[in-house]
Amino acid sequence: MDSQTASHERTVRHAPTSATLKPNALGVLGILFFVLSGQAPLTGIAGAAPISVAIGNGSGTPAAYVVAGVVILLFSVGFIAMGRHVVDAGAFYTYIGTGLGRTAGAGGASVALFAYCAIQAGMYGLYGSIVSSLVADHTPLHLPWWVYTLVTMAVVQALGAAGIEMGAKVLAAFVLAEFSILLVFGLVTLFKGGGPEGLGVSASFSPSSALQGAPGIAVMFALASMFGFEATAIYGEEAREPKKTVPRATYLSVLVVTGFFALTSWSLISAHGASQAPAAADAALEAGDSAGFVFAPIADLFGGWVNSVLPVLLATSLFAGVLTFHNSAARYLFCLGRDGQLPPALAQLNGRHAPAKAGRVQTVIAVLLVAPFAVAGQDPVLTLFSWFSGLAVLAMMLLYLLTSVSVVVYFRRNRVDTRLWNTVIAPVLGALGIAGAIWLILANFTTLIGGQLSTALWLVLSVPVVLAAGVVNQRIRQRLSASR
Repeated sequence: MDSQTASHERTVRHAPTSATLKPNALGVLGILFFVLSGQAPLTGIAGAAPISVAIGNGSGTPAAYVVAGVVILLFSVGFIAMGRHVVDAGAFYTYIGTGLGRTAGAGGASVALFAYCAIQAGMYGLYGSIVSSLVADHTPLHLPWWVYTLVTMAVVQALGAAGIEMGAKVLAAFVLAEFSILLVFGLVTLFKGGGPEGLGVSASFSPSSALQGAPGIAVMFALASMFGFEATAIYGEEAREPKKTVPRATYLSVLVVTGFFALTSWSLISAHGASQAPAAADAALEAGDSAGFVFAPIADLFGGWVNSVLPVLLATSLFAGVLTFHNSAARYLFCLGRDGQLPPALAQLNGRHAPAKAGRVQTVIAVLLVAPFAVAGQDPVLTLFSWFSGLAVLAMMLLYLLTSVSVVVYFRRNRVDTRLWNTVIAPVLGALGIAGAIWLILANFTTLIGGQLSTALWLVLSVPVVLAAGVVNQRIRQRLSASR
């Protein structure tokens, strides 16, 4: 281990440059909107829920979201405890480095940056496909998906450079729109007493229902839907009173997301009928329109106009997601530049205290990830979105595991917090749950990406390769520094 943990409380680790992001720019709600937009609620429901119902545990899918929420909540306890003593836009990079040493932290930073860029590229693929279809349906234009993706990359770059407050306002509008229609659908279904078979509480939440079919697949997709909640720590430097704001935003985001996905999936199953929902989801998947499983009952409740509005909200949901991951990845690049892991130029801020150069580099990375799929004429949904989404989830689960271990090591070494539950018990339980999630993801990775075994193998192996690259880079830097 390194001696880096000697500093118990700090804001940032000043290296080649001491540039800091704009302080006091975000409150609890501002951070919450960034988290919710990264999780893209409508995308998560329309993409993951039908698969969980069809090939997972059927009507027990809502229980899988609750299980995933408990695992993430346990992880959050230690995550927040460490965040009270370490505030840095590097989040995982800083947390892992503080507990396990800078070498491990550098490896974690590589995986984190890899995960955020991968999920953003995947979402760009789905976004381009949806927008291309929407424009073709309503105008004479029939342009390929990548045209809309490239235009949107430029817009995202501009918004990222405009400052964190501008990004928060744009995300708030988009997230409220998609969140509201799904929440209202869930509440109306609940108060109406459910669908043709009633609310079906036991069919969705009883132990026997939760364990039916293939519960591992359902939990895996539920965990994938919660990707991005950890972004609360990334905005710590820009938060008002970060030691209060970040913990509140983290707990609130986990509870809101868990409750939202559980309620919405339960309402969908109830609307179809618990005994009929798996067949309906399977039919939607067979037809190549998984969103139909979600859109049909909402349209039945609110009217046919929903079928025109929901695809637009799905596109704005994805736009909000790519903007959020642009901001997250840019802040990782900024921190790595500030700490000397990458060129110091990445730590330069513009007049709005935004990491503008890091943002431009992130946009270039996005172009490089998306371009091969466009040039090869690949289906952006079946390849780019499916492959990179699964890859990002696996990488993020590894980071959760390393962070949980780092939390325990940090607080055993530095007795700055002696609360046993917060610093040992909850992090250990969270680590066990995450380790189980990693096993489920690996066991079902081909299903998660919707691809072939050979493709799954290459994608899985890329995660340890990226981790090793970060470790090697740090060791080379250490040797060069020692030889001077």
